[in-house]
Amino acid sequence: VSSAVIDRLYNEYLGNAESPAQVRDGLLDAMADIFFVFSSIEVARYHRDAGNPVYFYEFQHRPSSAEGVLPEFVKADHGAELAFVFGKPFLAGDV
Repeated sequence: VSSAVIDRLYNEYLGNAESPAQVRDGLLDAMADIFFVFSSIEVARYHRDAGNPVYFYEFQHRPSSAEGVLPEFVKADHGAELAFVFGKPFLAGDV
C-alpha cells in the first residue's frame, strides 16, 4: 500500500480528530466501511449490473431500548433496523 493511500485513509477517518472520542469514532467508521459498506456496495453493483433495482440505506436511529445497555456513542448496531422494519412482532411488554 502506497504512502499516498495511507495518507488519504488517515485524512478521511482520523485527519480532523481532536480528542480520543473522535479518534474512536473515526476508527469505528473505518471498521464499519471495511466490514459492511464496501462489500455491500460491491454486491449492490452486481445486482445493478444484472439489471435489477438496488436500494441502499444507512440506518442510524438509536432505539430507546439501547439506553443503559449500549454506550452513548453507538447509534444503531448491525441489525437494529429489523425491529423497526418488522414492527417488533415478537416483543411484548418490558423487553
